[in-house]
Amino acid sequence: MSTDEEEYRGPATLQLDDGPVPVEIRMSARFEPIEGRFRWAGRTGPHDVLRERVGGGLRKATIVVPGSPETAVKLSDPDPWGGIRISGTGTPPWFGSAEEGAGHAG
Repeated sequence: MSTDEEEYRGPATLQLDDGPVPVEIRMSARFEPIEGRFRWAGRTGPHDVLRERVGGGLRKATIVVPGSPETAVKLSDPDPWGGIRISGTGTPPWFGSAEEGAGHAG
């Protein structure tokens, strides 16, 4: 995996039970050879509605990065800046956009 694929910064949409929430995200991935799979994590930018939902107990959603398939994501407590920690395992949600070269950190 090249370093261009290990990080993603850019737009995404969190699909919640009551509809989509557009967010800006920063994420990185690493391959865990013992487990044989990727682990990835990051944060959304500040988002009041999302922070309220997560503060109320929301912990699961799906995420869509432009050009990539929908991927399950775990939501964690808000950070001090108003963002939400997001994480998952398996193929990172931005890997489907690799052919387009969009949104990768460089």
